[in-house]
Amino acid sequence: MPAVQRSEFALALNQVATERGVDVAVVLDTVKNAILAAYRKDHPGIEVEEYSATLNQNTGEAHILHKDEDVTPPGFGRIAAQTAKQVILQKIREKEKEAIVSDYKTRVGTILNGMVLKFAGSNIILDIGKTEGVMPPSEQIPNEKYYLNQRFSVHILAIREGLKGEEVIVSRASNGLLEGLFKREVPEVSSGSVIIKGIVREPGARAKVAVFSNQSGIDPVGSCVGQKGVRVQSIIAEFGGLEKIDIIQWTDSPKSYVAQALSPAKELQVALNEKEKVANVIVPAAQLSLAIGKEGQNVRLASKLTGYRIEIRGKEEPSEEKEEQN
Repeated sequence: MPAVQRSEFALALNQVATERGVDVAVVLDTVKNAILAAYRKDHPGIEVEEYSATLNQNTGEAHILHKDEDVTPPGFGRIAAQTAKQVILQKIREKEKEAIVSDYKTRVGTILNGMVLKFAGSNIILDIGKTEGVMPPSEQIPNEKYYLNQRFSVHILAIREGLKGEEVIVSRASNGLLEGLFKREVPEVSSGSVIIKGIVREPGARAKVAVFSNQSGIDPVGSCVGQKGVRVQSIIAEFGGLEKIDIIQWTDSPKSYVAQALSPAKELQVALNEKEKVANVIVPAAQLSLAIGKEGQNVRLASKLTGYRIEIRGKEEPSEEKEEQN
């Protein structure tokens, strides 16, 4: 039995030293300091500088010395062994966490599936595989309801320093989530034959995605929509049907791009002031509400997508003009 205990202690000690890239002596010093702290806890008021600890790296046996005199209390060996075990296990856990966080650092910008574990104040904590992800309020969709064990896709936004070390920050509100969903659902996007040129979102309400392809025979909008809308509908379903998605044909003609961006409105007349970055748009009266959108949302998103301030007015019908003249 003692031989097994020796090998377990020695193996654990060497594992920590190897994985952390430090000398065994450094780990032993850490353990000895912890053992001294445990002794001091049971003997308050001692001058700790006058005491030292020894630790056998093969057996894990510990002794407390006071001016070279062995003052190890009876039964202290058990406390020392527990302390050593805790320190070593803690070091192993720290190393494992570092390795996991390093893995997620390489995955920043991608999407994955998560499950709601708990609520920590206004933050939502998710199971994202090897570790937990933190979704702060700024990365939550405003009108989306969250509940325990709920599953959905999230975007790995960043690794940030938190109260308990580095945390994986995930998002439902970022443009990156939408881009990742298109890569997942549309083979032409994941292969690069269809390129996403721009995304603007008002999370949980509406989004516009501009797509382009320079490969002949590929319809970028059609590829993203899918047969009978199946591809885009699967992405909309990821948001519980709350977020409408307009897929726009990107073009290097600003006038045409502004007109496309105001989809679903059609038959638009666009005049540009390039210097002021203003687009004046005339819309048929029947299309005016579509072009502006609920509370100005459609024109607001189109403006963000194109970089132009868009001024819209309705086209006067001939009959209205005649009535005004009379």
